[in-house]
Amino acid sequence: MLRSMTGFGSASSHEDGTSLQVEIRTVNNKFYKSNVRLPDALQSLEVEIDSVVSKHISRGSVTINVKFVDAPEHGVAQINAGILRNYIAQLREADDSVSIDASRLLSLPGVLKTDNDAEISVRVKETLLKLVLESCDKVLEMRGREGQTLEADLESQLVNIAEHLSHIKDRAPEIVSEYQARLRQRMESLFAEVGANVTEQDTLREVAIFAEKTDIAEEISRLDGHLEQFRELVSRPEDEPIGRTLDFLAQEMLRESNTIASKCVDGETSRRVVEIKGAVDRIKEQVQNAE
Repeated sequence: MLRSMTGFGSASSHEDGTSLQVEIRTVNNKFYKSNVRLPDALQSLEVEIDSVVSKHISRGSVTINVKFVDAPEHGVAQINAGILRNYIAQLREADDSVSIDASRLLSLPGVLKTDNDAEISVRVKETLLKLVLESCDKVLEMRGREGQTLEADLESQLVNIAEHLSHIKDRAPEIVSEYQARLRQRMESLFAEVGANVTEQDTLREVAIFAEKTDIAEEISRLDGHLEQFRELVSRPEDEPIGRTLDFLAQEMLRESNTIASKCVDGETSRRVVEIKGAVDRIKEQVQNAE
């Protein structure tokens, strides 16, 4: 199954006042390349998030954006009563008449306690990874839909190439026959001027040389094979990435087309080769977005 590398998926949760949102976007890239954007409190989860995504998305440039808003009760610092009492006791022991400023007491080390980043990560990890997985599924769903459109366009180009190639294949024997007739006519005209006769052996030798130089049977056969292999890859039910293989096949198609063009001495065939090369170029552009 062909999949595009363009996709988007998002998922969110709101539990006990804690809000999490995950967005994943993917675009073209020859390899898998990720960019994980996390709030400071969740930075320790970057590797695990990337691991989940890379198991589901094997190719493309992937941006994972996580938004996090903690519940109010977690955001408010808690007073550590035991430490605060110790501070007050020590102050009164040093000077029983000392004036105690509550705001300064709160700034002393250990008096206020908030969840550290590690505690926050542990608390939201399970939910966050579920959201990442859900977003990946939505990305793959969108990439599958885009892939169907891409597959239809590629098939139309393959049909176009096959039609022109069929005409070239049928035209090839006619080119040699027409060359033989023109050659005989020219040789008879030249030989008549010097009073000589054209032998069948002379004509056949020149025609054989021409046929050898312009023989495109191998190139046509290979190009036919590339078209068949291309279709086989696109129609596979497996979800394995095939974009790079399709790109390689498109390059091979273009190489065979160029070789046919270099051997071509017929106007109609040349025009059809130009159409084939144009279709192959469009295929090359399209497979850049295939996973």
